[in-house]
Amino acid sequence: MDAVGLSDGASGEATADAARRPGGAQQIPRPDAFTEHYDTPWRPGASWSAGDLIAAVPDQSGPMLPTFPDARLSAVLMLLADGPHGAEILLTRRSMRLKNHKGEISFPGGRVDPGETAIDTALRETHEEVGLDPAAPAVVGELEHLSTIVSKSYIVPVVAHLDHRPQLEPRTMEADRVMWTPIAEFTRPGTYRLERWGNLPYDRPLHFFELDDETVWGATARMLFDLLALQS
Repeated sequence: MDAVGLSDGASGEATADAARRPGGAQQIPRPDAFTEHYDTPWRPGASWSAGDLIAAVPDQSGPMLPTFPDARLSAVLMLLADGPHGAEILLTRRSMRLKNHKGEISFPGGRVDPGETAIDTALRETHEEVGLDPAAPAVVGELEHLSTIVSKSYIVPVVAHLDHRPQLEPRTMEADRVMWTPIAEFTRPGTYRLERWGNLPYDRPLHFFELDDETVWGATARMLFDLLALQS
């Protein structure tokens, strides 16, 4: 899904640079030619409850229909709960010891095993990665499925919620940090931008959320954008 109401990246550049948050230490493989855009379909600084967010999520589950040959079917869990500052979402940071996507912020999830549904996979992987009881979340529905170019994955984002925030921690070498991050952190001014890279085969937007100590980008940022855009 393309971003809504994008600027041309030039007129707002000085303001965006002045307010930009530091983000994390990830190495982003940007090409020499790219543009930045800052407008959002949500109100800057907006905050919602978990109930507000899940109310806008489609309650149906769609079939897994890969858009290219040999796609690896995957599912992730976008888990919401209310915290002191409104809705929060569960994120993990991938270990620097991993071969691929090291240090990146992601949702818990992984490959769909034979005989599993996307929901089965999202709940199983979250249990394995951070210890969440698979019976605890109430599954709401799915966001738009997406395909990734680099990892050749077809990803199903499964949205669920809890009535409390359990204490969770990494249980495998896949993740080295577990984060309950307020949604208000992603709508805070100076956090979001969209980039268009001139070396991509398609004119596909790349979403970025720069927090105070981490950068959320790639497929994870795309799914976050889709969730927030439902509130526009």
